[in-house]
Amino acid sequence: MEVQIKTKKQNKMAITQDTAYSFGQLGSLFLDASGAASPPTGKVFVAITFLADTVFDASGGLVADTTSTAKLGLEYAGTEAAAHNLSDGSETAISGSGGLQIDASNTFPKGVTIYGRYTEIDLTSGMCIAYIGD
Repeated sequence: MEVQIKTKKQNKMAITQDTAYSFGQLGSLFLDASGAASPPTGKVFVAITFLADTVFDASGGLVADTTSTAKLGLEYAGTEAAAHNLSDGSETAISGSGGLQIDASNTFPKGVTIYGRYTEIDLTSGMCIAYIGD
């Protein structure tokens, strides 16, 4: 077994870098009306800022990452399934109730930023910047 000893400065830098990667410091992309995009392999979109009123495609428009987060019980709103959609009174320590699936009737207004872990974005209309993270 190998043991690594880090100085306080190295440890602080690692924590700061991990935090930065979680908030989109691995880059971003611009997406315009009727455009589709996926992040680099092994990465996800961690935030999406809308530059105009935006509508996602009903199918495949906002695909939440379910592979790396399922075992943790994390759920994110998307077009493929509703997150936290248990029936009222059936909530658990990791899943809530009342969540709805995003569809083509939902418009995200200009200036709003949403956060999550998304593997695909496909717009029907609008514009956004999607930020890439781990």
